Amino acid sequence: LSRLGITKCILLGHSMGGKTAMTLALQRPDLVERLISVDISPVSTAPVSEFSAYISAMKSVKIPDGLSRSAARQLADDQLCPVVQLPQLRQFLLSNLVEVEGHYVWRVNLEAISHHLADIMNFPVFHKPFPGPALFLGGSNSPYISSKHYPEIQRLFPKARVQHIEGAGHIVHQDKFEEFITAVLNFLPPP
Repeated sequence: LSRLGITKCILLGHSMGGKTAMTLALQRPDLVERLISVDISPVSTAPVSEFSAYISAMKSVKIPDGLSRSAARQLADDQLCPVVQLPQLRQFLLSNLVEVEGHYVWRVNLEAISHHLADIMNFPVFHKPFPGPALFLGGSNSPYISSKHYPEIQRLFPKARVQHIEGAGHIVHQDKFEEFITAVLNFLPPP
């Protein structure tokens, strides 16, 4: 932010990006005007996450060299399907499949993620709350912002508002794009 000359920002993050955004807001509230955490709470997500199974499924995908991009994506989609049943979630994961020198690989470091999954799923302990406005925007079909998380949300983000978008899963911005944009715009200060 300092390199970009930004003294205060409105920060939006989804899932792990939401954890990162919350952490910055709690560590450096002077840099954050408002916070939007999309489908993630400031708690450990391990009890509700199927992420470990998704990482294993991604690691086991085998794609022969020489396939077109569309054929490679279809083959990977077929291989992920038994574990990742939601088509929208598979498409989200497949957005990380890239071709490098004729081989299809995952853009994300699956080994690093799997070795540090416990840390990724956890959330650091903070004692001082973020004083600014915060929006916790979740999908109604997702377990990542639930009523049992509300006390911790309120403790760390006393000016927080929690909103769920009906019919959306974890990838709220993909599942219900229009509703997502409307909720974000309604939370922003007037121009």
